[in-house]
Amino acid sequence: MAVSSGPEFDAQMMDIALAMARRGLGTTAPNPSVGAVVVDEQSGEILGRGWTQPGGRPHGEPVALDVAGERARGGTLYVTLEPCSHFGQTPPCVSAILEAGIARVVCGITDPDPRVSGRGLEQLRDAGIDVVRSIRLDEGRWVTRGHVLRVSERRPFVQLKLALGRDGRIALGGAGQPQWVTSPEARAHGALLRAEADAILVGAGTLRDDNPDLTCRLPGLAHRSPLRVVLAGNAVLGPEYRLFQTADKVPVRVFYPGDMAAAQAKKDAPKGVDVRAGLTVGGRLWLPAILEVLAADGVTRLLVEGGSTIWHAFSEAGLVDEVVVYRAGDRSRDPIEATTSDVAHYMPNTNLEIFQARRIGDDHVISLRPR
Repeated sequence: MAVSSGPEFDAQMMDIALAMARRGLGTTAPNPSVGAVVVDEQSGEILGRGWTQPGGRPHGEPVALDVAGERARGGTLYVTLEPCSHFGQTPPCVSAILEAGIARVVCGITDPDPRVSGRGLEQLRDAGIDVVRSIRLDEGRWVTRGHVLRVSERRPFVQLKLALGRDGRIALGGAGQPQWVTSPEARAHGALLRAEADAILVGAGTLRDDNPDLTCRLPGLAHRSPLRVVLAGNAVLGPEYRLFQTADKVPVRVFYPGDMAAAQAKKDAPKGVDVRAGLTVGGRLWLPAILEVLAADGVTRLLVEGGSTIWHAFSEAGLVDEVVVYRAGDRSRDPIEATTSDVAHYMPNTNLEIFQARRIGDDHVISLRPR
């Protein structure tokens, strides 16, 4: 009998696989980031770890199996998402698992992709491999939510980012300069959200007020800057904006309402800027259609940075999966208690509850999710 086995051990190993999957967020689209761990259950030794590599391949399973090498034979593979069973640009992961001689596979969630959807696990069982699924189910669904939503709802995972001052309000920029309300440490933490996103979205108002470049400026992570998306509305956007000046290095896409507005904007668009016509309802860009276009282009995780009009629009459309609030420290109020009501001011149509809260220096980072 294995000395390192049982539900508790399975959960611990799956936690490591989930940590591996998080490393790839923002780099693997349109593929999901999958974490995998190969373990010798007799000794409890981890033989190999891996996650989906940039560009979406190789997948996490063959990476972990390659690290384990021959020692993988007779071992257990922990994987956050059901191994693929179809031929794409790479052979199916099921084949790699069978060739490695894995004896047991513990899976987080079943893949909703109709090309897989239970077939991978079925093939493993048919080959005599012991298969266990639904370990750390909620966590697996969350880390893979962008992939799940893209397959099931034809939209990406939508994460809204807010920076609130001590009074619970945003500080409006002016003259093309942002107004900071949180510390450099909190802003650095917020930059990690950009590194984990496939695309980042703002409205024309934020572009005009703050003139952001919307890149990931953390040392060593500049290459993780996501696609930059602007909802232009009726604004006229010229080459003076920072993000247009680097469009040849980090892609920019601008949505205008209707074909005529987009055609006119294309004539004046800076080099490297992709101008699209967005479907409108009542003369305004229709968010579900925008998200469907982004999903079709491979975006699985969308970070929405603002401003308040955009936040309200996403809330109104029921397109909020998570809100991350960076709140300036204030010892005179309970920041956790105040945040729910402050966020409701910007997103009155989304019933949110606090999922996680932590301090970074004097500031607070609070995550809220729909009830």
